[in-house]
Amino acid sequence: MEEKVQDQSWMEQAIKEAEKAEDLGEVPIGCVIVYRDQVIGRGYNQREITQQSSAHAEMIAIKEACDDIGSWRLEECTLYVTLEPCPMCAGAIVQSRIPRVVYGAPDPKAGCAGTLMNLLEEHRFNHRCYVQADVLHDECRNLLTTFFRQLRKEKKKKSQSTDDVK
Repeated sequence: MEEKVQDQSWMEQAIKEAEKAEDLGEVPIGCVIVYRDQVIGRGYNQREITQQSSAHAEMIAIKEACDDIGSWRLEECTLYVTLEPCPMCAGAIVQSRIPRVVYGAPDPKAGCAGTLMNLLEEHRFNHRCYVQADVLHDECRNLLTTFFRQLRKEKKKKSQSTDDVK
């Protein structure tokens, strides 16, 4: 029970990171990496503002965590992310030897922690992660749903105003 409460608390931190992305017009995905009950890496999506395809929340948090402990091996860490990791992020998680990954909402389009495939628990790799899914699922999913609903609304409004000019 205590682990569940802790997972929810750390996921709330990841949600705060996702909200930073949303404030910038980025897809609201956030991540924190925890080592010995301390956040050592934080990240949120920054693809649009940096125009870098690798500027995902997990990639930014992994870099920060590695810098913090001075090693590429994050062997005693847990990664919390609001959306299931994509193939690139799952690969970076495996490469950095993170033993445990906790995510909020599944990603039906790119999820590689069990939805489309499971790179994190792939037995052919030299490292596998324990995966815990659906922590604060509704909160994480609602962040994304609300963001994309608003984006579609704005796009429709823009399209209608363009039609009015014609």
